[in-house]
Amino acid sequence: MTASPERNRLKFVDFDFSILPSGRCRSRVVLEWKEGTSYEGAAEGLGSQTGELRCAAEATVQALEQAVNGKVKMELLGVKAVRAFDAVVVIVSLSCHNGSAQRVVGSYLSEDELPRGAALAVLNATNRLLGNIVFTR
Repeated sequence: MTASPERNRLKFVDFDFSILPSGRCRSRVVLEWKEGTSYEGAAEGLGSQTGELRCAAEATVQALEQAVNGKVKMELLGVKAVRAFDAVVVIVSLSCHNGSAQRVVGSYLSEDELPRGAALAVLNATNRLLGNIVFTR
């Protein structure tokens, strides 16, 4: 058997989202780079559509910051679900700092699971950037 090639991008492994009895929401995201090396982020937010999207996106940012071990600092600037071309697209904007600031934007086509779409949009925004900076050897 040959060894599988090493990934230079993070893999979306697990996502949990729940509405709490208090009306707030909680999100948990698990990412993986190498087999057996996972990074988990969690966040709580307001129980509105915007709050739910932001909660899921923030949990993903936390998992990403663990994965890069301080090499890149990320800040979620905004997240929004928009209707375009008869579908719902979740769009995120982030600022990434690794010596210089760089703004990245990601999106994900998501009809029904909008919080999960927000998490994947963050990963889509950052994966190539982080793969080039951090996960190449």
